Order: sequence, then structure tokens, then C-alpha cells
Amino acid sequence: MELARTGPGEGSTPPRARLNSSAPRQSLNGTWEFRLDQGEWTTIPVPSHWVLEGHGKPAYTNVRYPFAIDPPHPPDENPIGDYRLTFDAADAFLDGAVLRFDGIESAAEIRLNGQLLGTTRGSRLTHEFAADLRATGNVLEVRVAQFSDASYLEDQDMWWLPGIFRDVDLVATPAGGLRDVFAVADFDPGARTGTVTIRTSAPARLRIPELGVDRDVHDSVVPVGTVDPWSAETPRLYAATVSTDVEEISLRLGFRRVEVRDSVLTLNGNPIQFRGVNRHEHHPERGRVVSLADARAELELMKRHHVNAVRTSHYPPAPGFLDLTDELGFYVILECDLETHGFVEVGWRGNPSDDPAWQGAYLDRMQRTVHRDKNHASVVIWSLGNESGTGTNLEAMAAWTRAFDPSRLIHYEHDWASTYVDLYSRMYASHEEVKQIGEEVLTPPPFDATPAELHRRALPFIQCEYAHAMGNGPGGLEEYQDLFDRYPRLAGGFIWEWVEHGLAVTTDGRREIRYGGDFGEDVHDGNFVTDGLVSADREVRPGLTALAHWYAPVRIEVTGSTIRIRNRYDHRDLGHVTFRWRTESADGVLDVPPAAPGRTVEVPLPPRASGPLVTVEAVADDEHVLGSGQLTRFAPTARPAPTTLPDRAAFDPASMRLRTLGGLALDGPMVSLWRAPTDNDRYPGWDEPDLPPYAERWTEAGIDRLRTRLVSADEVDGALRTVHRSAPPGRDFAVDSEFRWHQVSPDALLLDVVVTPRGPWPVEWARLGLDLVVPGAPAGLDWSGLGPGPAYPDLAAGVRYGSWHAEAAELSTPYVRPQESGARRGVRSAVVTTSAGQLRVTVVGEDEIAVTVSPWSRALIASTLHHHELVADGRTYVSLDLAQSGVGTAACGPGVLQRYRLPARLARVSLLLEASAV
Repeated sequence: MELARTGPGEGSTPPRARLNSSAPRQSLNGTWEFRLDQGEWTTIPVPSHWVLEGHGKPAYTNVRYPFAIDPPHPPDENPIGDYRLTFDAADAFLDGAVLRFDGIESAAEIRLNGQLLGTTRGSRLTHEFAADLRATGNVLEVRVAQFSDASYLEDQDMWWLPGIFRDVDLVATPAGGLRDVFAVADFDPGARTGTVTIRTSAPARLRIPELGVDRDVHDSVVPVGTVDPWSAETPRLYAATVSTDVEEISLRLGFRRVEVRDSVLTLNGNPIQFRGVNRHEHHPERGRVVSLADARAELELMKRHHVNAVRTSHYPPAPGFLDLTDELGFYVILECDLETHGFVEVGWRGNPSDDPAWQGAYLDRMQRTVHRDKNHASVVIWSLGNESGTGTNLEAMAAWTRAFDPSRLIHYEHDWASTYVDLYSRMYASHEEVKQIGEEVLTPPPFDATPAELHRRALPFIQCEYAHAMGNGPGGLEEYQDLFDRYPRLAGGFIWEWVEHGLAVTTDGRREIRYGGDFGEDVHDGNFVTDGLVSADREVRPGLTALAHWYAPVRIEVTGSTIRIRNRYDHRDLGHVTFRWRTESADGVLDVPPAAPGRTVEVPLPPRASGPLVTVEAVADDEHVLGSGQLTRFAPTARPAPTTLPDRAAFDPASMRLRTLGGLALDGPMVSLWRAPTDNDRYPGWDEPDLPPYAERWTEAGIDRLRTRLVSADEVDGALRTVHRSAPPGRDFAVDSEFRWHQVSPDALLLDVVVTPRGPWPVEWARLGLDLVVPGAPAGLDWSGLGPGPAYPDLAAGVRYGSWHAEAAELSTPYVRPQESGARRGVRSAVVTTSAGQLRVTVVGEDEIAVTVSPWSRALIASTLHHHELVADGRTYVSLDLAQSGVGTAACGPGVLQRYRLPARLARVSLLLEASAV
């Protein structure tokens, strides 16, 4: 098996479209014989990855190749898997058929009945081989190498997962049938008419019953009259057939036109904005084997969170996925199966992108990508690949694609000069840089600007990756969305990324989610693979809740007298939307004119919409909430009258920390400035590359190990006053806290707190909070404030004011690597319930706090590498935060923006604490 070469595979038939044909098809999926490295034969399911079926282990790397950079040679340590299947073929396949493989990682030899049919290169690309079959006893043999020359082109920030992992089919090719069809359904936005430009491999008949089309075609342009256009908002499809006497092809045509006008990306004449996500194919048990049902569920979940675009990072998806994006309505950037990112480790020396010896492989990959999916309305942009440097091979790919399919745009991010693409694309550009790019077209170009520079300045801009959703994050979404909305050149972007790639392993009956390094890899990138808006099991992370707010198609602002409603659709008016309002005592429906796309309307606030909280929601016909807004008019919480001095016996005599209240044992409150580091806290932000990560700065300053001493305890103005100083070991900066305790009832204390920083603090704080430990395991939290989920200063969208309840399991977010999570913001009152009793906290006056409740201490969370390894000690850890730092996206991108940072500061709050034991 030749594995050291630079060209494409050999022996396969030329690439063509994936056609829904009347010709017979026989699935060869199922149980195959299998052996690894010439070992004993056993069985394996196809499709699957052999390392997830008990044969070897998976490995994760982000950028680095797991072998030496010695192109085109793979390493000697290269597992080889042999597959074998014996099958019969019906008569329909005996006069002409192809064997179709939709995905084999990374290279394969295909043999049928002892004859070599050819080889594959391009793990996520379709290869077909002409098959000379017999009626019974056909023996199909596939030898698969985990690594090959092709592996140098497939370094795509994901698990290395070898095997036959997509469908294998036997497809009849009847004489006189249609080998290929390419139909471009164009829409003229001025005339509101459509045209089908169609190329067929043989003369055929085109029928579109809804449009009255029935005519012969071959290489034809067919006007079809007035049509309803396709868009992600209105995914209108027309059923069509293309047929000969022996075969009929079914198509679903979506009429649309993608253009750039004056640096603005348009569809059907209207500017559009990508509110997108990057999507790898991933399943926690099956790896990149993702069923069509799972894919549909993913897309429906995206729709519910207002996502309108998908970048198929960084390869074409399983072919059925695009049928769904056509139907459900998504803009797709379809990416070629190409990435050579590992060459950055050697300064891009030897990068295949600029080596003529690899040009055939590059072109073959692009041609297979384009041909397979060229008939899909949802595919609006072809992407040459990802993070492969620059070079003539990429230029050749762009040139071929533009000549073959001028109906779509071309994307590639890694060449910032943008000389051969139709979009200016960047990853993780800072907010300030995005602002400058948006404004760039508003000013004349420099006098000495080159033609390439003038071309780039005329292109729409997208962030093909931004707001890295790793762990507790991403922060900064609001600021990015504000820029996208402000500048027409900015066509939005794609969050990195949709799903976490954790792999599930069952150990002693317990299911565990693992990441890089957990399978014994000596080269890996840890938990950088768990960086999604949803977990590997598609559980919604708080970042997706926040994103849904900023991606929402309707924006609602409620003031004291009016409701301002902005239509953020690109193509639809608001005639299909119902607007409902409610208070605690009344509700109703608003009379809202059907605002056109991009327009804002105002309606009066109904007279009955009075009270402290008014909520307005935009609701679609299926009861899906498309946007919401609130008006809050909360009165300050009255200060209770003290009755007497607190009993000193309720306090620890040495530290004067509260020990008991209402029969419930307590420990605290204690001032705390630290949080268990988030994933973002563990990386230096791209905006501060010369500074260590926050987590390191906090450790260096010692805020994770404050030591507190009692300064004084006395009686002042009818209150018990205690003064404490908290400082890190070996440091001379500190925080002084003054507590004034007032007894309100036998079970209630009023606490006035003033916190004052002392000395030159060298680091910003993670939080400024009061920590208590309550006996008993947490049983739930009830609160009045923002909910139902957690939020942080720069990740606070998607929550709303109300009265909420969270069960114990909902108090924290089960990120694969444990970290700070679960803070409920805007809290005015809260009840923490444990197995031992209840602690009620009420904020006195107009202030609000953030409340975090956890079964684990922060020290334990910070020192534990996997969520399933956390062991609770039977107590409940409660934090009442007066202020918090944002979370940012420093794991990949900017850190915490200045407005969300927490420098050393004075703070004060008054709290009513009430407790009762079970």
C-alpha cells in the first residue's frame, strides 16, 4: 500500500453530484469482517471508527501533527485496518454499478473480487469506483491506513479517528441514465423571477410542476417566471425532476442570488448577516459517525437559538446534512477537506499549499467538494479549506471553482490579502479591529494602495471564527453584535464552535466524558477540544443562551411609556409574529404593524402594563420566542428595624465568624476575591500577549489563598462591629472588611458590609464576594432576580428578571473540565435549601448581588481535571458576590474587555440573613 505520495487517489470515477435517483441503490453498511495490523479477524460495524470499537485508541491534537513533519511520508507506527464484506448483487447492478464510499480516514485501497479498483485520498470526500459484479458471493476488501500522505492535508483540530466512518453504497448506473446533473436556480430580485441553468450528462427532460415547466434540457437556460425566493428565513423549495427513459433524478430547487454590492454581502438583493456557528461532526460514542436524525436534531436546536448559518468546519459534512439545511433554512459555507496547520510549527517550511507536487491533490479535493454538493440552495459560499497558509495550489483551487460555479462566492481566511477570494475573512479579530474594518470602506483608500489592497477593501467582512466558546464563556458577544449591526460591510460571523468533542467512556458502570490526553497520547492538546456552545450530548451551555439573545430576529426595548420593536430579519416582515405582554397581574397582545426587514416600530405601553416588572415577547406561530424585553421598576427593599445586639455566642470567639443562626450551623461570611479558573482564565488573551493568563496572575498575587485576621470586635451604635483584614501570604496589599451585625429576630441578622482595598494591588480581582459554608448537601435554590440560568457580566444576555427555582443538579454547569460556573445575577432575594435547613438572603435597599451555590469548594473545583472526578463533601458552598469579573474569550481571542474587569475597589452592601434548621 503506497502511502508516501503527493497526488490524489487513483482509479475512482470523476466526481459528480450526489443525486436522488430512481436507479437502485443497495446499502453495504452493517457488520463487516475486520482485522488490525494483520491480527485475528473479528467483526466491526460500518460505518464506525476502529479506535472507538476496541482497536487502538483515539488521539486529539489541535495544531501539531502527531508524527514528524516529513511530507509526504507517514510514520512507521501506522495502524493498518483490513475490512472485508461478502455480498450478493441484484440483477439491476450487474449491467453497471459503482461502489460509493462517503468517508474513509485516511487512505484506502479498494479491491473487489480480488481486483484492485483504486485508492482513496480525502477522508471526508466521496469516491466512487466502477464495479464489475457477480450475482452472488462478491468479496469487497478495503485496506485502510490511519496515516498517509493525505494526513498532512487533514490537520483539522479534532480527534484522529481512522476507519470507514461514512456510508458505503452500491449504486446502479443504468445505460442511458444520468451520470450527473448541475442545476443553478437563479433569482432576479428586481423582476422577482427565476431561471434554471442546467447541465446534464445526457439529454433529459426537466419538469417543475409548480411552475408549469416541462421541457427538454441538456446544457440549457430555462426561464421559469415568477418564483418565491429561497433564504434561511423563508426556505422555499420547488420539487423538480430531471429524467431520461431509464432514470429519474429528483431535485429541490431554491431560487436565490448571492452577490457583493458596494462591499455588502447580499442575498436576493437584500443585505444579509451570518449569525452562524462552526460545526464539526461529532457524537460522544460514535465520533464522526452522526446519523441524519442526530443532524436534524442539531439543526432544530440551532434554529431555536436563532442560528441562521453553518460553516462546515473543516470538511464537507455527511451528504444528507445539506438536504436538511436546504429544507430548514441555513446559509452554509461549505469547506473543503483541507488543513495543513501543523506546518506553522516549522515556520510553514515545506507547506504543501505552495508545492506544485501537491496541486493535483488540492484540486481533486476541491472538485470533489464542489461536485458533490453543487445542487444545494443552502450552500452559498465555497471555502477552500482552513489554516493552510498561502500558495499557488490554493489559487488554483479558487480559479477552478470560480470558473466552474460563478453563482457562489469563494472564501479562505488564511490569506489576509484576500487576492483570490470574494470575502475578507478573519479569525478572532478584536472588537477594535473589527470596528476599523467596518469603517474602512467609509474613508478613501490610501493614494498608494495596490490593486490587491483595493480589492480587499471592496469585500464584505466576516469573522469565520470568533467568540471561542470554551468552558464558561464566551464573553464579548454584545460588543461584536453591536459592530455587526452598525457597519453594513460586516456580514456577521461564526462562533467557534457548536459542539464539544468529548468522547464518552463507561468505566465501572459510570459514563465519563474524556478529552485529549485521557487515552494515553504523548502528543495532545488537552481539553481544547471541549469548546462548544453545547456539550457532546447537545446540552445547552450558558453561552448559547446568551448568543440566542444577540442572534434573535426581533429586538424589543421597553421604556416607561413605549415599546420599541426592531425587525432584524433580512427578508421577512413581522406579520407572522405575535407580541405578548405580561405583568404579575395582567397580560395581553400588542397591536404591532408588520415592520419591514431592518425597520423599527414603536407602540405605546398598554395602560394595564403597570407594576414592578413588565415583560414583552415576540412569539412565532409555533410558540417559539423570537425576542423579548423587560421594564423593571423595583422599589428598594425596606431596611428592617433591629431589635437588639446579636448574641456573641453565635460567633466564633477567635475569628468572629458567624457559627450559627436559627439553629443552622454556618461558617462565614468570609471575603473572597478568587474564582476557580475558567478555561479562559488559563490562557493569555490575544489583546495582552505579553501578560500571563489571569489564573497565573491570581496565583502569583495569592488571591486564591487569602489569610484573614480579626482586627477588632466591639459594639457601635447598637450593632456588633467586627473588622477583618484579608491578605495573601507574603504580600503587603490587603482588603479590610467591616461587618456590622444587627439582630432582627431570633432567626435573622441584618449585616452591613463595607469592603476597602489597602495597598497597591498588582492584579485585577476575579470577584468580590462573601463566602459561607452551610451544612448539608445542596437541595435547590429559589431566587428573585435574573434567570433561569447563570450569567456573568459579559455573558449576561438571555436571562430575564423573575422568580426562579433551580434543582441541585442545575446549580452549576457540568463543564468537562471543572471551573467557576452557576452564578445567578441580579439577585434581590434568595433561599438556599440544603439537606440540613435553609438560608434566606435578602438584599436591603436598591442593590443586587450574584449568588453561587455549589456542592464543591473552589479549591476542589480548581484542582480537579474532569467533572466526573468531583467528589462532594456533604456541605454547601454559598457565595454572595458584590461584584464579578467578566469571562472573556482568552482561550482563543480577546481577554476580558476593560468595561468588565474588576480592579481593586471599595464596595458596600446590606444583607438580611435568615436561617432555619430541619
